[in-house]
Amino acid sequence: MSHTDHNNNSMFKITLNLTMAAFLAGIIIGVVFFFTYEKAEEQKKLQKELSMKELVPDAAIFVPIEGKHEWFRAEKDDKTLAYLLLAEQKGFDGHIKMFVAVTPDKKVIGYKVLSHKETPGLGDVAFKPKFASQFTGKGIENMELVKIQEEGKILAITGATITSRAVTAAVKHVLVEVDAYLTQGPAAGDTGVHTETKNEHK
Repeated sequence: MSHTDHNNNSMFKITLNLTMAAFLAGIIIGVVFFFTYEKAEEQKKLQKELSMKELVPDAAIFVPIEGKHEWFRAEKDDKTLAYLLLAEQKGFDGHIKMFVAVTPDKKVIGYKVLSHKETPGLGDVAFKPKFASQFTGKGIENMELVKIQEEGKILAITGATITSRAVTAAVKHVLVEVDAYLTQGPAAGDTGVHTETKNEHK
């Protein structure tokens, strides 16, 4: 075998080995992604179920509402206890995803945040009981954010007005959607809930 043939043979082997290595790496990455994705989806589903149960603990089942994306009806003994909608709203540092629970007479039960990127110790205060409890029992007419305490209004968090506004807007939008659904029928309103607020630094 000539020196040239030997070099060509070596190059072929190197190329073949690199190709096989890349192929095997691709398979491994694909398998890992598949199982990781499946596990992540299961975790998301479980998180949603736990969030709904936390909002309406007396519910026996949560029935998906036909024709609506991420809308659920909380039921017990064939009675509707609440409507739960997944709301997505732009906050200060990214989108906030949360379940909002509303009674059949269109009053807020509460909300549970699934994911967010708000500043720890500042923006995320909007997801804690002190701020969240302001919404309980309130209707559409009370969904007004204020910086100075007013009876029946939502008091913004100092230094986190954008997050406060985002949460208030999301809850209000859910109330509007549920009102439209109950008064105008299933075809009314959005198929899902996604709202935007002005990104103002205040």
